[in-house]
Amino acid sequence: MNNNQSLWQKYFDFSQVDWPKVGEATRDTVYLTLVATFIIFFVGMLLGILLYALGHSKKAWGKVGYGIVSVITNVLRAVPFMILLIFLMPVTKTLMGTTIGVKAAYPALILSASPFFARLVELALREVDGGVLEAADALGASPLQIFFKVLIPESLPALISGLTVTTVSMIGFTAMAGVIGAGGLGQLAWNTGFQRSNYTVILVATVMITLFVFLVQGIGDFIVKKVDKR
Repeated sequence: MNNNQSLWQKYFDFSQVDWPKVGEATRDTVYLTLVATFIIFFVGMLLGILLYALGHSKKAWGKVGYGIVSVITNVLRAVPFMILLIFLMPVTKTLMGTTIGVKAAYPALILSASPFFARLVELALREVDGGVLEAADALGASPLQIFFKVLIPESLPALISGLTVTTVSMIGFTAMAGVIGAGGLGQLAWNTGFQRSNYTVILVATVMITLFVFLVQGIGDFIVKKVDKR
């Protein structure tokens, strides 16, 4: 009985929780995720479009270019986020002026998540029915018109779904970044929770991150259903 009470108190003694700190950490996580997602969307889109264009090129330089960009993308995707975060510390110090705090996580987040999203963009564009593109070309549409009025609208549900998956993955990355002082719920769980054996704080941080993931996934699924014409 005493053991059960002790276990209950370890995880559910909410008097140990500094709720203003939880609110501040949640705000930092949301802010970090939203800003990083905004940047990753544009970087990943450009990189994904480049992969798609080079992959469809019939010229030799296009194939070579695709191979180079593909290798760079795969290498960045293959490096574990925590290792990339540590490896980029000198770069982060130069660019951001610090290696701790919320903004210190941006370089690693962008370099890690952008190639992942780029591959999802390339896949989404590749899945567009070639017959639709050929029909638009036969009707005299220019390459830009085909891209903006056919290719992007047809692949929009997959693009939004890919961005949602990337954002959800990035929320987990922000938690890992907290271990080295990047702020947010990850840092709260590590510093105030794990290092002080305060398992209630770890539980609260876990629940907040989980709710944020559910919220992002729900919003993404809702938008996909709205734009999907099938």
